Amino acid sequence: MTIFAYGFALVLIAAGIYHFVNPQFYFAFMPSWFPKPLANAVGGVAEVIVGVAMLWPQSRLYGLYGAAGLMLLFLPLHVIDLLRERPVIGSKPIAVFRLALQVFLIGWLIWEARRLAPVVD
Repeated sequence: MTIFAYGFALVLIAAGIYHFVNPQFYFAFMPSWFPKPLANAVGGVAEVIVGVAMLWPQSRLYGLYGAAGLMLLFLPLHVIDLLRERPVIGSKPIAVFRLALQVFLIGWLIWEARRLAPVVD
């Protein structure tokens, strides 16, 4: 696993904890019909678990695929934010960048996982 993947694991853990420190930050991204407190708690716990799994050698492969899955689950929220008149964080160009970054992260995490996966003939 690359140094960037270790760094991303730490970012996931920190973001997961932040879900409980400042839930309002995450509520702003969620559509009005979302069960915000529940979605926030589940997202926070999932990010911490996946981040820790990425750091633990025995679960690293699952953690990497789990992180890619989380980024895929969060992708619609980035699309929704981009379609808003005023995105939650910054301007439209920043929302476009965040969406592109999300797509990149999904591909990169899958690439990291495939590098670790044993070769099966």
